[in-house]
Amino acid sequence: MYQKYIKRLLDILCSLAALTFFCWLYAAIAILVRVKLGSPVIFTQVRPGMKDKLGKEKLFKLYKFRTMTDEKDENGNFLSDEVRLTKFGSWLRSTSLDELPEAINILKGDMSVIGPRPQLVRDMVFMSEEQRKRHNVKPGLSGLAQVRGRNAISWEDKLKTDLEYINHISFFGDIKIVFETIAKFLKRADITQEGMATAEDFGDYLVRVGKVSTTEYKSKQQEAISIIGETK
Repeated sequence: MYQKYIKRLLDILCSLAALTFFCWLYAAIAILVRVKLGSPVIFTQVRPGMKDKLGKEKLFKLYKFRTMTDEKDENGNFLSDEVRLTKFGSWLRSTSLDELPEAINILKGDMSVIGPRPQLVRDMVFMSEEQRKRHNVKPGLSGLAQVRGRNAISWEDKLKTDLEYINHISFFGDIKIVFETIAKFLKRADITQEGMATAEDFGDYLVRVGKVSTTEYKSKQQEAISIIGETK
């Protein structure tokens, strides 16, 4: 009953409340992003969401405040995240304020307040069938893996925790995660991976630890590009 009906109602109420009562904060951050980073103010990225009736992940556009510049090299390729992530952008990420526009995704029904975080398509293609069961529910603004360590825990532990969550969804469990998320937010804990400007992709991690070959890595990356291309 909670997961099928009440959870969605609470998602709508919470997202509307956030957009209404914090409209001044959205406006202030939007102005700062426009001044410091330029336009567009909102960064969009295709992410895998909840599986449809055929068992295929439904792709959606995730909304965030922009945190990086569009600097490119002489060949027209984007420079590394470390170079493009400005001091202001890094601050936005450290406070998680860049994720405020995801309230729109929650209102639209792409996401829930609590659930497994929506990973990248290029992360999804490296997941096993068991790990992709995390997409049996809507992705969330925060989740059990986030309050247990977010980017400070390994990919395996993160995905294992996502599966633990979807097997034990409850109202009081979600409320507990909300309060633990607020505590994490105030401490600015586990936002980024140690030694990196942004979190390491799942595929990059698997190659680094020797669980995936370079050939398989390239093949999966092409698969991800093909999947994203289907949405355009």
